[in-house]
Amino acid sequence: MAHTHTHKPLDGNSKNISLAFFLNLGFAIFEVFGGIYTHSLAITSDALHDFGDSISLGVSWYFEKISKRPPSQKFSYGLKRFSLVGAIINSLVLLTGSIIILIATIPRLFNPQVSDAKGMFVFAIIGIVINGYAVLRLQKGKSLNAKVVSLHLLEDVLGWIAVLLGSILMYFFNIPIIDPILSLAISLFILFNVFKNMKSVMTIILQGVPEGVELAMIEKALKEISGVHSIHDLHIWSMDNEYTILSVHLVSSTAQGENKVKQEARELLKNQFDITHATIEIEALGEECNCTWCN
Repeated sequence: MAHTHTHKPLDGNSKNISLAFFLNLGFAIFEVFGGIYTHSLAITSDALHDFGDSISLGVSWYFEKISKRPPSQKFSYGLKRFSLVGAIINSLVLLTGSIIILIATIPRLFNPQVSDAKGMFVFAIIGIVINGYAVLRLQKGKSLNAKVVSLHLLEDVLGWIAVLLGSILMYFFNIPIIDPILSLAISLFILFNVFKNMKSVMTIILQGVPEGVELAMIEKALKEISGVHSIHDLHIWSMDNEYTILSVHLVSSTAQGENKVKQEARELLKNQFDITHATIEIEALGEECNCTWCN
């Protein structure tokens, strides 16, 4: 029986990350002039932050493109996990940037500074629109790399919302401490999500069962296939949070119909659990299994 697997195209991830890269780089340059015009240290600091974002987005774009290369003699699964490298780099940049923001914010809680509120309001609106559009595009991506980049840009959107609210409050009321308080809350929110994403990356690297996959449910469904007596050596892991792989040994209680059992198992895994890459070995009832995990 032919052994075929379906590979899903991931071109959308790369295109969306490239769009985010050019938007972020262009806006960072725009911010430099905005910071000078408004005499706002917050906007100038965010410009430096966005230049750092642009570097990490460029790296992510590069790794996302590499991850689409086909399997080779050296990399039999291809280079799908290179997208994880981009996710790790982005997470580290987010972690570093958030810590730097926290270090800069805490002193401002005790010595808040006031800037040009009107200018900050205008630049905040532009920042929300540009970065918000990039976030919406990236949310369509499924790779962890695209998700982490989306979180990266969400940080910028939240930052500009904080600048917007801060500019409104500073325009009508003399309470400049609002800005550092909002910055502190945003940084803590981003740190929480960075650790959450890093946990997902580490689960994939350590070949853990992918999120949303219930091992017990798959085992139960396979046992209900006609002709299957029992199963063992069931393993499920993911290459990049999109491409799920399964291997299993099915013990057949019938002497005939091995190919039929395999075909039914593959159709079940694809239709019910969206697993398109399954390696299935059929064993006869009473046959000794020599697999490492069974001994």
